[in-house]
Amino acid sequence: MTVTAAADPPAVAPAAPIPLPPELDPGFYHPPAEIVAAKAPGEIIAAREVHVANLGAIPINVDAWQVSYRSGDSRDRPIPAVATVLKPRGSAPDKLVSMQIAEDSLAGYCAPSYAIQHLSAGPLLGQIVAPAEFVIAQGTLQQGWAVVIPDHEGPDNAYAAGPLAGRITLDGIRAARRFEPMRLAPDARIGMYGYSGGAIATGHAAELQHTYAPELNIVGTAEGGVPADLGMTLNVANGQATSGLVLAAVMGLTHEYPEFGRFVDEHMDPLGRAVTTVQGGLCVQYVSSLLPFLNIKGMLRVPGDPMQQPAVTDVLERTRMGKAVPDMPMYIWQGNPDEIIPVGQVNNLVDTYCQSPSATVQYTREHLAEHVATEISGAGPAMLWLRDRLDGVPAQPGCHTADAGWLLLDPNGFQMLASTFGETFASFFGKPIGVK
Repeated sequence: MTVTAAADPPAVAPAAPIPLPPELDPGFYHPPAEIVAAKAPGEIIAAREVHVANLGAIPINVDAWQVSYRSGDSRDRPIPAVATVLKPRGSAPDKLVSMQIAEDSLAGYCAPSYAIQHLSAGPLLGQIVAPAEFVIAQGTLQQGWAVVIPDHEGPDNAYAAGPLAGRITLDGIRAARRFEPMRLAPDARIGMYGYSGGAIATGHAAELQHTYAPELNIVGTAEGGVPADLGMTLNVANGQATSGLVLAAVMGLTHEYPEFGRFVDEHMDPLGRAVTTVQGGLCVQYVSSLLPFLNIKGMLRVPGDPMQQPAVTDVLERTRMGKAVPDMPMYIWQGNPDEIIPVGQVNNLVDTYCQSPSATVQYTREHLAEHVATEISGAGPAMLWLRDRLDGVPAQPGCHTADAGWLLLDPNGFQMLASTFGETFASFFGKPIGVK
């Protein structure tokens, strides 16, 4: 894709006294269509300072802004997107990490750009994942790196729509590079990171980069808990404790794929309509915990297995990973067992990549595992791997699979994780993050 030269950058607005969620801030989150269409992918439409915080309450001493920029949906139509860009106070970083947070929700106020702001109500309203994963993002800032956090579900909150999320992620990197106050080095190395819902965006971005944004110098991608095959994820969740979370993903796909949306609307039974109406206004905590043990398939009144219906097989194929081998080295970690993301789909993804002689993949399976716990235990080793790539250390060529009992036993990874939490605690008292 050719990216045209950008116009003069917009003025940066000051931070608002009280942050507003997208529903109450349409001017920034939903600019006029003609303004969006006039921009190139990744070109900035508007920018403003923001104050970020832990749990919406404890301010963090970093440089932070929001940028609104043009991206494209899965049919290449122009759409607006928003990302939060951060860097250590007063620095000019030579490394940038795109951190895809697992939003896993269907309402605008659940977006990371709102949930991580000071005085945001998002954490109180059920968006508990974004503040938690924001601590990992602070670990990257502590290294002196710049960070971009895209709202990768897009303006319609299309949870689980991977190709859309991948485009928004790559255009968010473009926007961060173009944003002059970030003071990024022209040759800055770029990494990507995401877990679970964030891995949906990260994995698709890695696969799309070669054709969609080949100019980006992405030197490594780390992803874990990877929902590479949403059909397999749904089959396992049906009737189980995680069914509410996966049903929300089904409804998120209807926001991006109209044909699938029409199919669901035509065949959803009254119980399904009631449940999805409630879910549509909730963030991840309530989506996942208030509606367990749902028979998702049983809500669709069709003969036989709904998974075999053409509209369903089409959307599952469109969102399945493994269609292209990423150009950059990949670090993938996965719990086995994982009660949300079955390990088989990640094994299949790695096998698919590794059929190509050009693939560079380090795949680690943790066996003392649980979905959330594996994110925490695997974050340290993943960040150490990514740090080597950003420092210019070549990845081991080819494909390598390792099995670990418990990733927290990796002493270097544990030290990285402990340092992250320690520095985050110090930031509670005003210490600048990442300033050397």
